[in-house]
Amino acid sequence: MSPRPENEITGFRKEKDIYFRDDPDSPIPTDKRANFKGLNYYSPDPAYRVKARLSRYDRPEPTTVATSRGAMQAYLKHGIFGFQLVGVKLRLFVYKSAEDPFARSLFIPFSDETSGSETYKSGRYLDLEEQGGDEYELDFNLAYTPYCAYNDQYTCPIPPRENKLPIKILAGEKSYK
Repeated sequence: MSPRPENEITGFRKEKDIYFRDDPDSPIPTDKRANFKGLNYYSPDPAYRVKARLSRYDRPEPTTVATSRGAMQAYLKHGIFGFQLVGVKLRLFVYKSAEDPFARSLFIPFSDETSGSETYKSGRYLDLEEQGGDEYELDFNLAYTPYCAYNDQYTCPIPPRENKLPIKILAGEKSYK
């Protein structure tokens, strides 16, 4: 596994900040965009880019996930990522859209020991594109905050308790101030 260059992560973050400030579809409320100075991030850290093994379910399990507005949203529990981070063996459940089960997008909502203090209270997300094998890289430097943290017009899935990591993930986006 080769480390992702820090400048690649920094470039991605700059593009996201420009999108949040300038795009009409930005989650930042229109009246706050003029003063938007960018999101808050942890410094990129290659230690938070880890190898993970996906154990897929033979049959994805239909499930529902609570949302920021109190409703339930349908997903398919697709499998479990097993990995090690800062010397701790961890696992995260992986979800796919119930509306489009053939989509190649894997959704990993999670919370950790920074949730509610350094990062958004409900947790953060990782997205990956599904590939043929079982070996993946989870790059927590790309962990992002759901749009509902910026604007209550959005409805966001809340990471399930089973995806609460017992460590601090000091990577990715921090709370927006």
